[in-house]
Parts: sequence; structure tokens; C-alpha cells
Amino acid sequence: MRVLNLYAGIGGNRKLWEGVDVVAVENNKEIAKIYQDFFPDDEVIVADAHDYLFQHFKEFDFIWSSPPCPSHSKINKCFTYGNATNPVVYPDMKLYEEILLLQGYYKGKYCVENVISWYEPLIEPQELAKHYFWTNFYITPFKIATRGHYAGNEELSALKGFNIDKYSGIDKKIVLRNCVEPKTGLHIFQEAFRKHQTLL
Repeated sequence: MRVLNLYAGIGGNRKLWEGVDVVAVENNKEIAKIYQDFFPDDEVIVADAHDYLFQHFKEFDFIWSSPPCPSHSKINKCFTYGNATNPVVYPDMKLYEEILLLQGYYKGKYCVENVISWYEPLIEPQELAKHYFWTNFYITPFKIATRGHYAGNEELSALKGFNIDKYSGIDKKIVLRNCVEPKTGLHIFQEAFRKHQTLL
């Protein structure tokens, strides 16, 4: 099975996947290097994930996309004051461009993951594990105890299962906070290919 993992980060969603051929796309070369260290058999491409999806979506059996979330986040909006430090920004509509591209043209299974937004979502998602998921399959409900957003690096490392102490040149807390919980990634991947699943 050929899998495309977009905005791959250090690979939280991918950590527990087995028996798959993964192409991971991450635009930060330092973070891409960490991903490659954890998943040496994956093909890691340093590139713009949004552009890569448009050019290559037909080549894969399953696509996972986790576009940047700050402009959609409730927490970020709470701390947006319209000044130079915390400017008002347009919500990044690449999120919805990807959802519509996959809904309209992609023949495989897909999952687009993002935060619960400060606005009513423009396309209805499934809301699970404190996040939004847009898919073409049903995800059996599940819960997670915590995402650890207010935890320190040591607790986040234990929660996500990644020790990145030896790396430099990155904001470790942000990298770990952005990391999808591995059990969440596994649950969704398994749900995509359960035989009884029907397309939404």
C-alpha cells in the first residue's frame, strides 16, 4: 500500500503504521531530518506539501494531510490582538482546497486533520479526539486522555513517544505539540481499511 503523509512533522500519525510504503512531505528540512531518523525506510521529501498533493495525489492508495492550523485555532484567535506581535491574519484556505480536491478527484481513502476551529467549519468534519477529521470513511468514535498542550517537553516526549533531545535548530515544544498522537493515527488508518466501512 502506497501512502502519502503530508505536513509530516516528526511522524506522530505515522508512528504505528506497519506494512506500508510511505512518502512523507515536510517543508522544514530540520524537522524532515528528524522524521527520516525515526523512519529510515520512508521516502522523505522536503517540499511544499500543498503543491505536492496537487501534483501527485493520483499516485497513492491513502493520503493523510495535516495542514497548518494556527489561523483556524480557537487558542490562537484568543491571543490575536491586531498588533505587530499578534496580527490579524486571513484563515488559511488551503485546508479547504485540499479537502475539496480529495472529495472531488481522489479515488483512494484520505484523512485531512486539523484543530477545532474558532468558526463553524465550512465543510462538515467528524469531530474526534479533540480534533476535526475530514475523510471519505466513517471513524468509530474514540477518546484520548490529553493532548498535553500545556505539558513540558519531557511529558510531551513520553506522551507522543518521541525523544528529540539530541536535536537543535527547532522549537521542540511546538514540534511535539504539533505531533499527532500515534494511537490516533493508527486508529484512523485501521478504520480506513476495515472491510465493513462504507464511503461517506
